[in-house]
Amino acid sequence: MDWDKLRIFHAVADAGSLTHAGDKLNLSQSAVSRQIRGLEESLNATLFHRHARGLILTEQGELLFDATKSMAKRLDAAAARIRDSEEEVFGELRVTTTFGFGTLWLAPRLTALYQKYPDLKVDLMLEERVLDLPMREADVAIRMKEPSQADLIRKRLMTVEMKLYATRAYLDSAGTPQDISDISDHRLICQNTNAAQVGASVVLAQHLLAYNPSSLLTVNNYFGVLQGVLHNLGIGVLPDYVTQDFPDLIHVLPDIKSAQVPVYLAYPEELRHSQRVAAFRDFVQEEIIAHRKQLKELGIL
Repeated sequence: MDWDKLRIFHAVADAGSLTHAGDKLNLSQSAVSRQIRGLEESLNATLFHRHARGLILTEQGELLFDATKSMAKRLDAAAARIRDSEEEVFGELRVTTTFGFGTLWLAPRLTALYQKYPDLKVDLMLEERVLDLPMREADVAIRMKEPSQADLIRKRLMTVEMKLYATRAYLDSAGTPQDISDISDHRLICQNTNAAQVGASVVLAQHLLAYNPSSLLTVNNYFGVLQGVLHNLGIGVLPDYVTQDFPDLIHVLPDIKSAQVPVYLAYPEELRHSQRVAAFRDFVQEEIIAHRKQLKELGIL
């Protein structure tokens, strides 16, 4: 196959339009169209259905697009390794983690990373879906379970527990529960048990809901739960790492907590020597150490 035609096909399939692909490739629409026709003729297959709204891949086109996506990710990985300097840290680093950990713990600490490496460009991708690191959907992942893929370098960072927190203002108004059965006199704020989250969080929420809280607010992420708690709406189920940045929160019913959830950092074996990955890994480890030190000073550990 003609590599140049494959490159143009990939751009068209990704954009869904000859015009948009041409803009990206600095080619005219007619030039892009000729290349696609040539590729279809060489394969003796139709790759796109033409519609007024744009282009839709045929079944054969989907097969080829899957192949070119894999090729593009591998080429990106090779280019990243080539660009990595032995002495400098620069370029893009794609980091994936959960919405809760990304918004409540990681993002607020990135100032320290940028101060040390101002030329680094971090693309922070927050979602509950586990991205495929070997296929280069991301460079580094921080996840709430040990990665299952064998060709990943992984490091256990910390453990997290979901606990109950409230503000002093809420407790002064509604009273402080002394026993789990007192939940029936309070508004509970937690993630919806149908939302994507770690199993330990679901088990704790279901356990609390069995005590029939008088009122309920469910949210599909921990950032929303935290906002509800900070605005004195009720008692919230939150990961215990929030105590470092929100030390005024009151830990309620300390005997009630989830099972421990391990937090892992992982990245592909092929990025073992990446200076960008090493810089991010060291930054996270330093922040974890600082986190533990502060928790000890607060008497939490």
